[in-house]
Amino acid sequence: MLAARTKKLYAIDPRSWEHPADKAALAALRGVKGLDDVAKFVFGKTGEQSLRLLHIASSVRVTPNQFPRVHQMMERTVDAFDWGYRPEVFVTQSPFFNAGVYGVAEPFVVLNSSVVSRLDDAELACVVAHEMGHIMSGHAAYKTLLWLLLNLSTNIAPAAELVIAPIVAALREWDRKSELSADRAGLLATQSEDPNYAVLMKMAGGDDVTQLNMNDFFAQAEEYESRKGLLDGIHKILNTVWESHPFPVIRLKELRSWAASGQYRAILDGNYLKRGFYEADAASDIKRGFDFYKEELAKGDDPLSTAARSLGEGLNKLGEGIGEALKGLF
Repeated sequence: MLAARTKKLYAIDPRSWEHPADKAALAALRGVKGLDDVAKFVFGKTGEQSLRLLHIASSVRVTPNQFPRVHQMMERTVDAFDWGYRPEVFVTQSPFFNAGVYGVAEPFVVLNSSVVSRLDDAELACVVAHEMGHIMSGHAAYKTLLWLLLNLSTNIAPAAELVIAPIVAALREWDRKSELSADRAGLLATQSEDPNYAVLMKMAGGDDVTQLNMNDFFAQAEEYESRKGLLDGIHKILNTVWESHPFPVIRLKELRSWAASGQYRAILDGNYLKRGFYEADAASDIKRGFDFYKEELAKGDDPLSTAARSLGEGLNKLGEGIGEALKGLF
C-alpha cells in the first residue's frame, strides 16, 4: 500500500515549482515564428481524438479494475495537487523505460509496461506525479506536437523537413527543460526524496536494486559535474543535443539541490502561488530564465563558462562605449 501523505497543496499553481529554465524555454518557444501555423496544420491532420482512439485500441486503460494500483496513484496525485481534472491513464506494451502525456483539451497519460513492471509502488507513484506535473504546467500540447512532428511522415507536405527543422529543434530544447519541472512535481506529490532518486537511478540502467547504491550514484553525478575541461564541455553539449530528456545524473543533481532548498520546504509549509491569483508574463519568465542561466554561468569555472563570461563582459563594455559615443553626437 502507498503511504498516506500529510500535506495537501490546496489550489497550488504549477508556477510555484516550475524550473526557471523551463519557463524561459517555453516562453521563447511560444514566440517562434511559424509555430502556430505548423501546430494548426499538424493537429488538423491528426487530432487529439485520433490519438486517444489509438490508445484505446492498442493499450490498457487504467480503471479501478485494470491496474488498480496505478489508478489509486493517480487519484492520490490529483488530490495532493487539489486539481480539478483527472486525466485518463493508459498502459502500453513497450520495453522502453518511459512514460508520456498527450492531448490538448483533455490530455492523458501513457505509461510503458516496462515502467509499471520495474518500479515498486513508491517509485511508480513518482512517475505518475511527474506526468501529472506536465499536464498541470500545460506541457501536453507541445509534447504532442513534437511527437507528431517526429512520427508523422514528412511526405504530407513539400519540403516539410526544412520547414519544421527549426521548430523541432526549439521544441526539443524546451522538452528537455520541462523534465526538470516535472521532476519537482513528482517530489511534491510524493513528498519522499528516495523513491524519486531511485527512479532516476533505474532509468540509468539499474534494474536490480540489490546491486545499486544511492551514495555511489550521487558520487557519479558529482563526477559528471566536476568534469569541466574544454573538451568535456563540448562533449556534454554534443551528447545532450539529440536527447529527449536530460541525462539522469543531471536530473538527480537538479532535483536534490531543489529538495535541499528553502523553496521546496516553503511549498510544503503552504507558502506557494495559488491558482487564479497569478497572471502569466512571458517577458518576466524569459528574464528570470536569463538571470538563472547568468547565475549558473557565473558559478562555472570551466573553460567554456570562462570564455562566455569574458565575451559577455567584453560586449557589455563595447555597448557602454558605443552608448557614450552616441551621447557625444546628439
